[in-house]
Formats: sequence, structure tokens, C-alpha cells
Amino acid sequence: MSNKAIILLFLSFFVRLSLFSQSEENREDFLEVLFEELYLETDSLINFEHLFIESDSLLNLDDFIIEQDSIINFDTIPEHATDLVVDSIPEHTKYLPEELSDSVYIARLAAISTPIELPFNEQVKSYIKLYTQKRREQVENMLGLSEYYFPIFEEYLDARNMPLELKYLPIIESALNPRALSRAGASGIWQFMLATGRLYKLEVNTYIDERRDPVKSTNAAVNFLSDLYDIYGDWHLAIAAYNCGPGNVNKAIRRSGGKRDFWEIYYQLPRETRGYVPAFIAATYVMTYASEHKLYSKPANLPEVTDTIMVFQPLHFEQVSQILQIPVEKLRDMNPQYRRDVIPANENKSYALKLSEEQSLQFASFEDSIYNYNRQHYFPNNRLVVTPSDTKYAVVAPDGRAAIYYTVKSGDVLGKIAEWFNVRVTDLRYWNDISGNIIKAGQRLVIYVPKNKEEHYKAVAQARSGKSASTTKPTTTTATQTSSSQTSKQSNDDKNYEYYVVKSGDTLWSIAQKYPGVSNEDILRLNNITDVKKIKPGQKLKIRTI
Repeated sequence: MSNKAIILLFLSFFVRLSLFSQSEENREDFLEVLFEELYLETDSLINFEHLFIESDSLLNLDDFIIEQDSIINFDTIPEHATDLVVDSIPEHTKYLPEELSDSVYIARLAAISTPIELPFNEQVKSYIKLYTQKRREQVENMLGLSEYYFPIFEEYLDARNMPLELKYLPIIESALNPRALSRAGASGIWQFMLATGRLYKLEVNTYIDERRDPVKSTNAAVNFLSDLYDIYGDWHLAIAAYNCGPGNVNKAIRRSGGKRDFWEIYYQLPRETRGYVPAFIAATYVMTYASEHKLYSKPANLPEVTDTIMVFQPLHFEQVSQILQIPVEKLRDMNPQYRRDVIPANENKSYALKLSEEQSLQFASFEDSIYNYNRQHYFPNNRLVVTPSDTKYAVVAPDGRAAIYYTVKSGDVLGKIAEWFNVRVTDLRYWNDISGNIIKAGQRLVIYVPKNKEEHYKAVAQARSGKSASTTKPTTTTATQTSSSQTSKQSNDDKNYEYYVVKSGDTLWSIAQKYPGVSNEDILRLNNITDVKKIKPGQKLKIRTI
């Protein structure tokens, strides 16, 4: 922290102190609060995390929801026909949550056979309720995806003789989405930061990001967790360190006077990490007792049996897609580590292509045809070359979709644009060759939307860009014409809105998802709502539909 920052901080402190002129009793309370604020602000300038004296389980929960939404809402489940999850939930999953006594939760957690302690407290309970009541659809999606991913996790955990319950960490890290990208830059199903991923031998370059490879990232995550357990000898601390890094856990241990119990150093940890272990315990509970809460898996549209083809020369997904008639989206779902639909193999280094068992047999039968298909276009002189005209690496409109364009305006972010057009952030990046989250005002984005909703989304793009549908200036009219025009406008405006009656379990986000191009903020603004928690069953909300 610079000397200038320290001086400004203390000047602020003494100015506020000099302005305070209440009773002696209140002054003591004020000084206690002010000194606490001084400590917190000084800590933040030194680049430590803020400490919170009051119980902040609800704040942790809100942070967790925001972070999960930033990954899940836009990145987890595609809308097109090759969705990771098939919408086939039986009627009996429509469930009115029941209130269970704490003794039920305590008994169920105690019955789980694991070397990881699973205590029950208010923080754990808040996350259990989040999963079993507010995020039921998300849990059912994860139950379906777990049938594909958990066997991978269990194989590597078992090989290292580690608790199999650690397979639930990706539930809270990425919601089992291998393409998840956090706001901090962590990527993949196990959410590795770039430096940590490379430390554990995950390759990341222009063409490949092995943090998104479910197999290789699992091996790296198991090695990382094993190393952390060797350091702390305690699974709660190892799990916390997986989230915030061993440096922050060591700092919390020092601040607490050397205590090495998660719950005793709880308030010394970064705020988001305080909710991490309770969320892990809750995820373990929910995935174990899903059926008791009438939660059932949505079948994942991923093959039960897969095989791996080793590729020894450059290969584009389009080449495989065209010869074997496999949708490119399906190849991406099964091979999420390839960032540009290209497998950058060569004679010195081979890479894996995962296919269903049947498709792998077809690949072997048509291998020469696949490699030779349009090869000069994708790999001139059999080399990985990206020319200016090929910057978009042969992006083609997905089946059943049309291209529309949106011009970025000041203040726009990728997450909000994805929400307006009901697409994934990862797809926006892919379609527009964006490697991070930075976009600029005036930048033109291509967005692929369902053909049957093309006109609707064109109107959304026009409205969001701030452009009027018509630039014709109004002409002078008579009073009668004006009145008629106003009536017509009123009628047309009514057609642009509809009303939604809030149901039990609804949230602003879940309601917004029912209306493409409508965001949470749109509903808040249109209905003059200032508190997102104050919507209730039976309430009528006005929704803009175009």
C-alpha cells in the first residue's frame, strides 16, 4: 500500500471523527464501528480480503447465485436440437417443497459414508434449500449429466484412494459444464485458472484448452486436491484452498492464531470461500438424497459408451461432420477442449477425438475420406494457417438458425447480450472470434437465432442498439387525426406487452427466461420493482414481448 493511500485513509478517518457530536455512549459505538472500518479498508488496500463480523450466510448465498448464474444461465444448456439435456421431465417432478426438521438433515448427512466431515448448520441448510427448492431444474439437469461425468471423476479419485464424494466439487464449480468460464477467468468443469492449469500440465493455447477436457482436467484436479490434502491433512481446508488458493488459507490460519479448522477460520477467509465448503456439503446431500426431494434426472443427450480416436494430423470438425453426418454441435459437446473446431495434431503430437462407439467404427472405415475432405480449404499445404479471410475459422450457421447482427453500444457486456438473444456466452465468443470478455462500442456481432424467431430477434437487436424502427418525421395532423393516431398507438403498444402471473417458486430470472430478449432488469424497470425478493405468487408482471 502506498504512503499516499495511507495518508488519505487516515485523513478520512479523522475528518469523520471530528464531525461526530452525539452522546458519549453513542460515540463509543461509533468509534468501535469506525475502527473496524479502518481495519477493513486498510486490509483491502494491502490486497487482503474484507472481513465480516456479522453472520453473512445470506450474502455468501447471493454471491454464489450470481456467480453460478454468470456461468450457468448462458453457458450450460444450448437451445438447439443437440442440447446437452433433453426436455423430458415427468409431471411428478412438479413438487411443492416441504419444510423438513433439522434432525432429518442431520440424520441423512450422518448416514453418508465418507471420510469428509459433513456437519449441518444454518449455512449448509441455506444451500440445501437453494438446490432443493429454488434450483430444482438445474439440479435435475446435473443429475442427468452426472451419469456421463461421474464415472470419469470416480475412476481418477479411486486410483488415488481419495474420497469419491469429491466428485461433487464440479457441481458447485461449474454445474458440470465443461465449457463454463467464470468472471475471474477460471475455465472448464473443474474451473482451473490459467496458471494453475499449466502448473498441472494442462495445455492451453490458441487451438486447445485442456481445462475444458473432462478427462485431463479431472486428472489435474485430483492431483491438485491430493497436494492440498498433503499440506493441510484436512479435507475442508483442502477444499477451501482449491477455491481460493493455499495462500489465502494460510493467511486465514495465521490471522486466527494458528487454528486449522475451517469453521474456526471461517471469518478470516475470503467471503466467497466461506460459502464454498457449505455449498459442497449441500451438493453432497442433494445428489445423494435427490429422490427424497422428488428430484429426477433429465436424460443427457450424450452417448453412454464412447471411444477415443487418436488423430495424428490437423483435422477440422467440419470434415468429420460432413462425412459422418454428425452435427458440429455434438462434436463440440463431446470434445469441448478444442477452441476453434480444429484438432491441431501433427506427426510429433497426437490428440484425442471422442466419439460414440458406433461413430468411432465409422471413422475408422472412412478415415481417408474424412482427412481429405476439402483439406486445402481448412489446412493449406497441410498446415495450421489462419488467414485474414478465415479468421472466423469456418463458422457456419447452425442448422435451423439464421444470422442476425447486433452493434455493441457503450455499457454492453457479453453476458447481457447473450441473455437478450437467449444464446450462450461461449457461442457468442465462438461466432465472433472473441477470446475473453472484452467488447467495444461499435463492434458488430453476428448472432445465430432460430429461423422461426428471426424477425423477433431483429426487432430486439434494433431496440437494444437504440435505433428507431422508423426514421420518418411526423407530419402535422388535425385534432381528429391526432386522437385516432394516439388510439392506434395505444393499441399497437398493448400488442407489444403481455402480463405474467407469478407462480410459487418463480424468480425474476426464471420468468425472464420464458421471454426471449427480456432480462431481469427489463422486468424490474417496467414494473417499478426495486427489490428482486419482493415478487410473490399471484402478482401480475408486465412483460415486453418485442
